[in-house]
Amino acid sequence: MRTNYFYSLLFALLTSASISVIAAPASKQETASTVPAVTAVAAPQTTMVDINRADAATLQRELLGVGEVKAKAIVAYREANGAFSSVDELLEVKGIGKAILESNREKLKVN
Repeated sequence: MRTNYFYSLLFALLTSASISVIAAPASKQETASTVPAVTAVAAPQTTMVDINRADAATLQRELLGVGEVKAKAIVAYREANGAFSSVDELLEVKGIGKAILESNREKLKVN
């Protein structure tokens, strides 16, 4: 009886020790000895998109909220109605609303 009790206590002790080793946080000795690196954050490059020359793939890749269908609609509108005279004329394209236009306004240009 005493032997079983002893083994039960030994098992509980070893189990709790292994759990505490696994759950312990990683040693911070490595991070304390390293010198923090200074990184410069580059300003995001804004690629200007000429809506009178860009193909559907470029429009889809460069503009937020413009997928394949909307990009093809922009190209189709341009082919049917001629070149855009202003960026605001994009509102005439089906699927392009004020929110999409405003989120992309700084990227758009008309030549």
